[in-house]
Amino acid sequence: MLNRRKYLQGTALIGTAAALAACGLDQGGGSGGGEGGGDGDGGPVPFTIYTARDSELAEKVVADFEAANPDWEGMATILTLGAQEALERVRAEKSNPQGDLWWGGTRQQLSQGAADGVLAPAPQEVIDAVPEDYRDPEGLWVGEMLLAELFMINTEMISGDEIPADWDDLLDAAYKGEVVIRDVEASGTMRAIYCAMIDRLYDDAGSAEAGYEWLLELDANTVTYAANPTDMYQRVSRQEAALSLWNLQDIMLQKNGDFPMFDAVVPASGAPMLVDGLAKIADGPGGAGADAFISYLMSTEVQTSMAEEYYQIPAIELEQEPQWLADLGLEEMQLDWDRIAENEEEWIGHWASNIKGKG
Repeated sequence: MLNRRKYLQGTALIGTAAALAACGLDQGGGSGGGEGGGDGDGGPVPFTIYTARDSELAEKVVADFEAANPDWEGMATILTLGAQEALERVRAEKSNPQGDLWWGGTRQQLSQGAADGVLAPAPQEVIDAVPEDYRDPEGLWVGEMLLAELFMINTEMISGDEIPADWDDLLDAAYKGEVVIRDVEASGTMRAIYCAMIDRLYDDAGSAEAGYEWLLELDANTVTYAANPTDMYQRVSRQEAALSLWNLQDIMLQKNGDFPMFDAVVPASGAPMLVDGLAKIADGPGGAGADAFISYLMSTEVQTSMAEEYYQIPAIELEQEPQWLADLGLEEMQLDWDRIAENEEEWIGHWASNIKGKG
């Protein structure tokens, strides 16, 4: 499939695409409306997916979509981006959209996109299938899965009592230089984890200050901030650090893929559970493709398969919970996600300016 479908790494192309959008060069015509796009009748048209999902997973799901819908074979272009980068790109292209589907973003990021007027409703049958707690009221974004935020460890470096049992254990001097973190600003996962660490301490302190102090102490134990997930995986596998913070699905995919030394650890006090979702981009040139792919991806059959094969916790209701999830004993950390959404930009901006590299 790779030889028939464009597959792009996102960061190197952001500036070029944004410049083209600003100049009005649409690379294929932006005649599609927010409700459909493309050729207007829902027929096969080229479409572009901006995704923060694991690249191999995204490639496999798109290949399965094409196999199930042969008329769409070769129509999809996958562009890999961090979730925050995807939001910024969709915003930058608002006057002349280049993408059609944003796949992989937190509730906070997708809500920002909805507020900015850059998203269009998903197909109605998909909106109806997703519980109200996991979607935009108007269907401008829908939750695909729940992401548990955990510890990722290298089992060849630490085991037993050496493994941190809870979040505050990460600040112990024993882990100085043993933590590698995915660069926070560009990562929806890391932004959510860091905001969760601030929010869980917010009520006791009445402000973000206790959370900022916690992150400063974590910074003191952090050996480096990895540029992207692959960089992070490689650093932990090469034993440059013993552990990281990441989402359950990606940890399990890596553990059962290229990095069998990895394992997921559930913190004793619970894990932040993020709503990770997708959205159709308003006025994208291939909106019909976005509709077709969203309907395929969010079907019960595909989501059941994703849960079993890709360690995904679906947002839609399944008849039976996958056994691997039942065995995990996952507990959710209680957080004020509305407060997090309201303060994310400020909190992460403060971290970047006053905490990163200063612990």
